[in-house]
Amino acid sequence: MPVATPLLHTARLRLRPFTDADAESLFALHRSARVMRYWDSPPWRDPARADRFIAVCRRVAADGTGARLAVDRVQDGAFVGWCALTDWDPVHRSASLGYCLVDALWGRGYATEVAHAVLRWGFDTWDLNRVQAETDTRNEASARVLEKVGFVREGTLREDCVVNGEVSDTWVFGLIRREWRPDGRGFARPTGT
Repeated sequence: MPVATPLLHTARLRLRPFTDADAESLFALHRSARVMRYWDSPPWRDPARADRFIAVCRRVAADGTGARLAVDRVQDGAFVGWCALTDWDPVHRSASLGYCLVDALWGRGYATEVAHAVLRWGFDTWDLNRVQAETDTRNEASARVLEKVGFVREGTLREDCVVNGEVSDTWVFGLIRREWRPDGRGFARPTGT
């Protein structure tokens, strides 16, 4: 069943469906070696990759398996990046979180703000019980973002990726409904842990 890609707002950001006009900004984001340093694929070289990404965003929504949202800064409308909940499984009430932001804005809390907004929407709209996220074990900043919004590191996928001949491990994080804090103030841990 199709999932309407939402329009979400935070204090500083607007999360919205991708449009064809986003292709140039999306390509600039993904062609950056710094941004793509810990991804499971090398930086983009072909601008057509952005068009294919946007087409997949539309297909994911039409297939009812998720939502990928472009992120703009409210103050000036600048493209900040994207965030997604994908692989939605209504039977198991689960999904996967992903995000990618312009490196000039790292360290300012945008990733945490974006992730929290998308998670709130997902828990409310899809009645999620579990959300999973993964990050390269060297990407400590992304791991901190996940922990700030309530994820718990659950394990390591050893030698999970090989990009340009470089082997890397992946951390798997999980967030379950009973630990989710929609008010954004950390997360609730079960007593005694």
